[in-house]
Amino acid sequence: MFDKIEAYLTARILKYLAQPTGRYAPFYAPDPEVVRNALQPGDILLIEGNSRLSATIKYLTQSTWSHAALYVGERPGDVSRHGEPNVLLEAEADTGVVTVPLSKYVHFHTRICRAVGVDGANRQKVIDYALKRLGMQYDSQRIVDLARYMFPYPPVPVWLRRRMLSIGSGDPTRAICSTLIAEAYASIHYPILPERASINGKTYAIAPYVQDEMDHIRTYGLYTPRDFDVSPFFAIVKPTLADGFDYRTVQWGPPEVSPADLLRAEIVPLLPT
Repeated sequence: MFDKIEAYLTARILKYLAQPTGRYAPFYAPDPEVVRNALQPGDILLIEGNSRLSATIKYLTQSTWSHAALYVGERPGDVSRHGEPNVLLEAEADTGVVTVPLSKYVHFHTRICRAVGVDGANRQKVIDYALKRLGMQYDSQRIVDLARYMFPYPPVPVWLRRRMLSIGSGDPTRAICSTLIAEAYASIHYPILPERASINGKTYAIAPYVQDEMDHIRTYGLYTPRDFDVSPFFAIVKPTLADGFDYRTVQWGPPEVSPADLLRAEIVPLLPT
């Protein structure tokens, strides 16, 4: 009986967290075809997201991004119910690991992160690692794991925010953040977080506090979309620029009222007659 009640409450919480927040508008959403042309196998697509769960993750990670997906490219027979190729692999708390079409995120603010210097063979290894996890269903039966996301702005200090993601069993956390993608890149020994390293004879070190944070993230698998964005080892690809942007060919919209005219329009009616 208790298991049935717990499963019912879990389903209700998941449905609540999946609901979009009101008045969302992307900062910028380029043409879907431009994004598609810019993507390469192994790229990571970061998504802003507009659900209640997204709002909490963005707050806890102090980032624009709440979700990450791996671009695996088109595969024969893997299409959506609308006939679109499923080219993104993602992990969600309610669905587990699945592939989805790019159109799912065309209306969101996104960012493309690309591993540098990885050849085609190793990119395929990353993709194969992730694809082997397709269908994996994460345990979402622990209510405490989901209930903590029902409060978009929990009153916790900055140093504790990322650790909030690890409270509970941890399995749902792996389904909603970027751990799967991080593990896929770790399988080819590609770094994500800052490291103490020697490059061209010069040693690069990080502060002790930051090192402690990095160690904690690795130990508990607390990778988040933000880690790919700020990683010193991933390049940021902007589709509009990659498409051959030339500022001289920009077609501006209709003339708008200048700031001076707008100010004058607001002030004149207030002047005495």
